Amino acid sequence: MSTETCILTTKDLTILEVMRERCLGRDDPLAPILKRKIESALVVLRDDVPVDVATLSSRVTFRVDGRDPDTRILSHDRMNGAAGLFLPITTPRALALLGLTAGQDFLLPDHEGREERVLLQKVQYQPEAARREREALANFSAPAQREPSLKLIRGAIHDQPRLERIGPDGFDDPGPSAA
Repeated sequence: MSTETCILTTKDLTILEVMRERCLGRDDPLAPILKRKIESALVVLRDDVPVDVATLSSRVTFRVDGRDPDTRILSHDRMNGAAGLFLPITTPRALALLGLTAGQDFLLPDHEGREERVLLQKVQYQPEAARREREALANFSAPAQREPSLKLIRGAIHDQPRLERIGPDGFDDPGPSAA
């Protein structure tokens, strides 16, 4: 990795820590990757993760050793769906991509001992950014809350009409106790 730093949400870090605890020992090919990821992690809340960081359930475009780009969704585990759509973090490449920022790479030892360069080109979709966008749109489009008012016109005796406040339910009858 060009800079040994990755950005992980608290949820993603927790998942990686559980995966590391469940490793089958030093022979597990994911163990050294998990160690590097956890030790180099900058942990942020989901509302603070930059939009160009690969998080769990993000759709990412990446290259391996400069070959043609591939686009997949980083998933927690093997998903039943269209073949080639998901890339589970239980695989070395997906684990390498998790926490990277667009343009960042990760040097990954392959099964033959050679290193392959996994480059995150672009984050096409990130669930945390989409959630923030939905919330911002909902807050923007929600009408401002104001108390209802009623304009009473009393007749010729009073010169100016005045605004009278009514209850939040729009009903201003005080009931039989007022009689």
